[in-house]
Amino acid sequence: MLTVIGSGGRTNRVLWLLEELGAEYTHDPARPHSPEMYAANPLGQMPALRDGEHVLTDSLAILHYLADRAGRFTYPAGTPQRAVMDARINFVLTEMEAPIWLMARHGFVLPEAMRQPGMRAIAEPDFAYGEARFERLLGDAEYFAGDDFTSADIVAAHTLNWAVGAKISLKSEAAKGYLGRMTARAAWRKV
Repeated sequence: MLTVIGSGGRTNRVLWLLEELGAEYTHDPARPHSPEMYAANPLGQMPALRDGEHVLTDSLAILHYLADRAGRFTYPAGTPQRAVMDARINFVLTEMEAPIWLMARHGFVLPEAMRQPGMRAIAEPDFAYGEARFERLLGDAEYFAGDDFTSADIVAAHTLNWAVGAKISLKSEAAKGYLGRMTARAAWRKV
């Protein structure tokens, strides 16, 4: 039995994919840096996935593991389609998620003494630049990394939704439409 450990944030990526897969799993909504989270991940970070005696960490590694294992919501390793999917995921993480994470770290994650004021003013234009490039990569496609819904869509939609939650106003109509399509999925709504 699969057990997802963690609550909110990137844990929702894992829960979303499990719902898309129709997989059986249990969910331990441990908080970051709680004793339960440290028991699963020595860094205390979420999410973690317990699969039998194995415990996996990092949402992206877990997404790849689950999709590869099921042979769904991914493309086969060693194919050009997989390389495109991986490149799109890496783009989202570096160009769009990183600025949001910078704001979060200096807004509430880091101890107050380590926070640097003004990070939002730096990060928001970085996100806007990434969003414009996201629109260029998406074009008029329904999905972000090819003809099929994949893990890249989970990462991209989760990141766009995180931006909205962080009160970043999306400027791209294409990004807004894409986010609307992805969050209309039954598995997203269930999570």
